[in-house]
Amino acid sequence: MPLATRRAVLGALGVGALGLGWRALHRRGLLVEDDGTLDRGVTVQRLAMATVWKVLLPPGAPRRAVGAAERALDEVARLEDLLSEFRAHTELARVNATSGGRPQRVSPETLEVVSHALRYAALSQGAFDPTWAALRPLWSFREGARAPSPEAVRERLPLVDWRAVELDPGARTLRLPRAGMALGLGGIAKGYALDRMASLLNDAGARDYALYSGGQVLVRGTHLGRPWRVGVQHPRDPGALLGAVSLTRGTVSTGGDYEHYFEEGGRRYHHVLDPRTGWPVAHTAAVTVVAPTGLEGDALDTVLFALEPTESARLASRLGLAVLRTDAALRSEATAALRALFEGNVA
Repeated sequence: MPLATRRAVLGALGVGALGLGWRALHRRGLLVEDDGTLDRGVTVQRLAMATVWKVLLPPGAPRRAVGAAERALDEVARLEDLLSEFRAHTELARVNATSGGRPQRVSPETLEVVSHALRYAALSQGAFDPTWAALRPLWSFREGARAPSPEAVRERLPLVDWRAVELDPGARTLRLPRAGMALGLGGIAKGYALDRMASLLNDAGARDYALYSGGQVLVRGTHLGRPWRVGVQHPRDPGALLGAVSLTRGTVSTGGDYEHYFEEGGRRYHHVLDPRTGWPVAHTAAVTVVAPTGLEGDALDTVLFALEPTESARLASRLGLAVLRTDAALRSEATAALRALFEGNVA
């Protein structure tokens, strides 16, 4: 896996004053400000859950924090062996393979993540739904992919129903009552894993660090005495920033229509599906959420992406969330809570 590259971002949408040095953590989405000192610190990285995971420790980090960074990445690998639907031996894959059959006993971690996923499904009235994975056979975003027929989508939609999931905390079991139902935790599991990483680093006495997974950054403390600054990339121009968030504790999580997609008939088909319709969300290009924990940020960026704009804004206001939303016409709007942390030109 190649090391992250350094990128200078100049004058994009009036954010040239945000600084010249930014560390691109992956291909798209979020960047961390780099004044040239990150290379004198420690970066530990690994591939897991189909994305790059990184631990950034600034210069002067205690030796035990480096060991904790490796253990944190081991923890991500352990969780992947529980929560991945793509590996036949995992607990989640076993639950999916026995849909329509008997309840399956699972670990406390699997039960916890599914429980949180169902909570966000209820909060969003199904705009976030872990049973969306029943639609997976219809959708591919590889080169040459084509959209499924409306008939094929309608045929599988009855299998998408978060209310049907049978979760028994006492027996520690999960059951999917209809054959063909499936759970997919890609919209929440990475955030949960980030929180577990942070817990291990905290236990080791690490006070200053940044953790990265896919479109999410979790930070604690400072970078050389200043808050960590996380840059949010433009959803159509990877060389441009919408702005930057300054943070000493919390996560910045971005969901966008630009990472996995194809175009057909003048329409962009991307991986963020609306579970209620079975089709990619058409009204939003990107959503960035600042949240206290990785799990909250991971789930909420999906919830707010999928909800209709007015519903999304209403929920963000009700929960007092820090949110930056860019619609399909590439108009960006920030909540008051986000503007308090954000440097850039947005409404």
